[in-house]
Amino acid sequence: VQLQASGGGLVQPGGSLRLSCAASGSIFSINVMGWYRQAPGKQREMVADSTTGGSPNYADSVKGRFTISRDNAKNTVYLQMDSLKPEDTAVYYCKAGVRKNRYDSRYMDYWGKGTLVTVSS
Repeated sequence: VQLQASGGGLVQPGGSLRLSCAASGSIFSINVMGWYRQAPGKQREMVADSTTGGSPNYADSVKGRFTISRDNAKNTVYLQMDSLKPEDTAVYYCKAGVRKNRYDSRYMDYWGKGTLVTVSS
């Protein structure tokens, strides 16, 4: 299973970016997809996640500014980031909980390589 994230870049404060992450490979089903970020010198933190059939969860710091969405047919998760602030600068990683086949009911976590978001004037 591979996760490929894209969409990062340099944006001015107040601007917007949209991240995408597509999962591919041996996938029977996905129970959750989400976005995490890690700023320099800080621990990785959850930004938003979306459980299949459930409501999305957001970190308090991004509520009202970021929106997570999924295209289940494409095994893809998006993160629309609006009203970006310098403190949003980080490497953003996507994660998916994947069940690989019908015979094994376990869901395993897979991570993408990350995409850098820089918010600066």
